[in-house]
Amino acid sequence: MKINRQYIKHLYVKQGDITKEETDAIVNAANPSLMGGGGVDGAIHGAAGPGLLEECRKLGGCGHGEARITGGHGLKAKYVIHTPGPIYRYGNSGEKEILKNSYMNSLLLAKKNNIKSISFPGISTGIYGYPKKEACEVAVTTALEFMEKNDYPLDVYFVMFDKENYQIYLAFIESIK
Repeated sequence: MKINRQYIKHLYVKQGDITKEETDAIVNAANPSLMGGGGVDGAIHGAAGPGLLEECRKLGGCGHGEARITGGHGLKAKYVIHTPGPIYRYGNSGEKEILKNSYMNSLLLAKKNNIKSISFPGISTGIYGYPKKEACEVAVTTALEFMEKNDYPLDVYFVMFDKENYQIYLAFIESIK
């Protein structure tokens, strides 16, 4: 992919707790039921409070690679965008395309809702087992592709809970500058 340098300045990497982010939206690495779970999903539901679960119940679930939006409830972010990423099965089951769709569909919802800043976790890199370096490349290149295709620059934060993912994202973004 040819990188458009004007959009790289909109990418940020942080290590920390995504539930504390003050961006317009945070992205939940959800499960298809949208009913909460472990990892990022459980943390977001816990921090947002019971109103988030109540709103998610009305959405009827969400397929892998799709995205749904709710209010932020008890979070600092105004919105939560929920997207179930792929369960990694050795890369032979369309996982890369599903992961790209998770990011692209989340960003399309951001544009539709006039969101100017968004925070992503490392979708599918926890219990779903996606290799972290490949997931990083998909996330970053999809965000850049989205901004260029849609002429919609927005501030994209990759908020990593663990140091390993944080360092992977920092190194990859530095390598494409």
